[in-house]
Amino acid sequence: MLKHYFIIFFISMVPLIELRGAIPYAVAFDLPMGISYAICIIGNMIPVPFIFFFARKVLEWGADKKIIGPFFTFCLKKGHKGGKKLEEKAGKGLFIALLLFVGIPLPGTGAWTGTLAASILDMDFKTSVIAVVLGVVLAGVIMGLASAGLFGSLGAVIG
Repeated sequence: MLKHYFIIFFISMVPLIELRGAIPYAVAFDLPMGISYAICIIGNMIPVPFIFFFARKVLEWGADKKIIGPFFTFCLKKGHKGGKKLEEKAGKGLFIALLLFVGIPLPGTGAWTGTLAASILDMDFKTSVIAVVLGVVLAGVIMGLASAGLFGSLGAVIG
């Protein structure tokens, strides 16, 4: 069982997969949800300070390099696009927008992209981290419910 906990911990740290992949894994292997949920959130949050303080600098440095340049440019554009979209839609509600951007489990959203967007927008670190943590918690709840089949069951009852 310890092996599975390490697996969900590391899956949670992988960009674009994050806990959206780790929680279904935990459900598939019938791991206790409380412990799995906590492990996934911790794993998903560990990269956040590094992304906030260093990712933009590393991506800007590597954007003009021959081999890594296209990927780094893609990441910068993705973060900038996400940040601008958040800023346009949110106005003064940027905290809530960042929380929802991270929390609604859609492709291309999550702690990595949200933190990069916050960094590109020069948001306050503490405010950004709180919004991202709350967003990760929300995404975890949504993924846990979806993985447990609640949404499918509700659809069968309602439809």
